Amino acid sequence: MFLRVHSGRLRLLVSCCLSASLGGCSAPGYVKRKIFGPEDNSPKILSGFIGGVVADEPRAALTAKEVLATGGNAADAAVTLAFVLAVTLPSRAGLGGGGACVAYQPGADSPNKGVPEGIVFLPAAPAAAGGERPAAVPMLARGLYLLSARYGSRNFATLLAPAEEVARSGFPVSRALAVDLAPVAGPLIGDPGAASVFAPGGAVLTEGGTLRQPDLAETLSQLRALGVGDLYQGILGQKVAASAAAAGGPFTSEDLRRNVAALVPAIDTAAGEDTVSFVPQPADGGLAAAAAFGVLHGNPGDVQGAGAASQAAAAKARGSAGGLPALPASTSFVVVDRKGDAVACALTLNNLFGTGRIAPGTGILLAASPAAKPAPLLAAGVAWSGRGFRAAVGASGQNAAGLAAGFAMEGALAGGAPPVPDPGRANVVSCTGYLPGAPASCRFKVDPRVAGLALGSE
Repeated sequence: MFLRVHSGRLRLLVSCCLSASLGGCSAPGYVKRKIFGPEDNSPKILSGFIGGVVADEPRAALTAKEVLATGGNAADAAVTLAFVLAVTLPSRAGLGGGGACVAYQPGADSPNKGVPEGIVFLPAAPAAAGGERPAAVPMLARGLYLLSARYGSRNFATLLAPAEEVARSGFPVSRALAVDLAPVAGPLIGDPGAASVFAPGGAVLTEGGTLRQPDLAETLSQLRALGVGDLYQGILGQKVAASAAAAGGPFTSEDLRRNVAALVPAIDTAAGEDTVSFVPQPADGGLAAAAAFGVLHGNPGDVQGAGAASQAAAAKARGSAGGLPALPASTSFVVVDRKGDAVACALTLNNLFGTGRIAPGTGILLAASPAAKPAPLLAAGVAWSGRGFRAAVGASGQNAAGLAAGFAMEGALAGGAPPVPDPGRANVVSCTGYLPGAPASCRFKVDPRVAGLALGSE
């Protein structure tokens, strides 16, 4: 067993989000995709195996499965899922935050020649420190645009529409969100904007209560109509920057312009005839996951050793000789389609509900700046071989996320998916017979200790 990182220069997406009128990406190696404009054909419901979704919040998972059912691929479903999570699980995902993904598309004619690659869009620190409650530069939209441009098959605007509709119409608070709301309700509703969303009648919403976010719906509508470039170089960006300053967590329009999502070679580990590809740095949860997997693949019973190796790898990457401090919350999901395309992601606001403040008039819950809070371990990975897709995992659980991802991947390759060690949590897709070709061998499993949802079909 060995660890390697694919050679080659890190490729930054510089031009992909510069203008709302972009129809695709012109960066080297890009496959041109249709990003804006109407669909050419009305979607039709597919029959048979369509793939599946596993996520920490049920409504987001259901919406992503609808994308698969109407012919969208794994990247299309992942983009929709992440935007809906920004509405339905704003404790852990949001336009103000970011994340990291591994995307896989089999075949030599795929964007990365059949090899998974990382898409990294971490919530960034502003150039100038300061503020009453320092906020991160929002990166979610930019990262999802890159994922769509690189691997998607549908125009980007249509992938935003479900999140906009859920935010505008409202939805019953899920158990997953209610569990996150309960311990932070007091401080959270100290912000007038957050109070208007999460305690609209004066009492904090509980499971089943209706959560509406009209300002966020308007922001999503503007993104859908004018494009992601409007957030990073346009009027919307100016509005968000001014609102962040009003919320005590300033960043500038220049911060929005200069921070871009990146395509980065994945961290690859050999596992028999398979290769496991974890999210790359600067999402150091991938290093932590690879270290844990390396120990467990040689000795599946050495959970303690795997945990120690995971923590040591992350601490070394951060230059933290004293080990890791307590790390913040995140969420994860995995998507696979009928052709064996797969996306595994971890998202975060760098704290539960980020800064706890909403940028006035935008509905955007601001993530905590990594200059003020330690970044989480974002851990996700895909297993694959020349036969196609084998497994995918996404993990969370603060300091245990890396161990959770490594443990879940080892279990998936061994033919099972036992619950990962506490406090880790993992979402898993495993196809023992590989995709495409053996859809009946696929299993979709949500962590039994969370209130998420696993959806597969045949």
